[in-house]
Amino acid sequence: MKKILFPTDFSEAATNAFVHALEFAKIVDAELILLHTFEIPVYDSQFFPENYASIYSSIELAKFEMFKDEIPKLRTIAIERNLEAIVIKHRLMDGDLIYNLKNAVEEDKIDFVIMGTTGVSDWTKFFTGSNTNSVISEVKVPVLCIPVTAKFNKIKIIGFTTRYREKDKIELRKVLEIARKTNAKVKSLYVKTSNSDVPDTIFKEWEREFANDNVEFLVLPSDDVKETILDFILYKDIDILTTITHKRSFFEGIFDSGFTKKIAKEVSVPVLVMHENQ
Repeated sequence: MKKILFPTDFSEAATNAFVHALEFAKIVDAELILLHTFEIPVYDSQFFPENYASIYSSIELAKFEMFKDEIPKLRTIAIERNLEAIVIKHRLMDGDLIYNLKNAVEEDKIDFVIMGTTGVSDWTKFFTGSNTNSVISEVKVPVLCIPVTAKFNKIKIIGFTTRYREKDKIELRKVLEIARKTNAKVKSLYVKTSNSDVPDTIFKEWEREFANDNVEFLVLPSDDVKETILDFILYKDIDILTTITHKRSFFEGIFDSGFTKKIAKEVSVPVLVMHENQ
């Protein structure tokens, strides 16, 4: 059975993402591991010599009580969606979120991370800020990002962006495996700019190799990559967009604040980020 790590702060964005996590767990036959982290403030023990330990104990107890109170609410959501059979486990950890997330991925042998995002600032930080190295580059598992406005819909069409690199075939096969479990079609997009170095023969080779799979290959000529991807999501009825982290500069160049605002606010589709070295 696969394992999905679901970091949550019990916010609206996280609760919305939890629904997606439940449904995705059903698709890939996985259990959910809920991760909640908190950071204990640093106090100078010389000013609190007698109460030093009790301060930390009271904070930990308060976080535990809050965590304990929130879990039944999530289980109620599972029951309402007839997904109570999904195994849900829990991790309550103190310390830095990214540090704990990385450790949980390694210790629990996680297959996917699913997390909610609240809008422009979160998307920008996630794709181009300090979290990028920690989550995308260092956590070598796919990460499914759910905008707070993205309500769960049955997955019928999965978008897959590619540069037609040989390594992309590995990730495409993983996406096709997910698509088969939900009877979805995969639509693959390559934006062919004026600087493209991919020969037309490669397009035909891929079509022949994946001729028996439910995938459609689209090659769209344009120098406006961002708008072409947005049009692809909108006009091809994409339910989940899948992209591959070839390198960090890809996200700095494509997923800037303006573009992520349009994805999060205008099209509101989940984005599954895969790592080319997985």
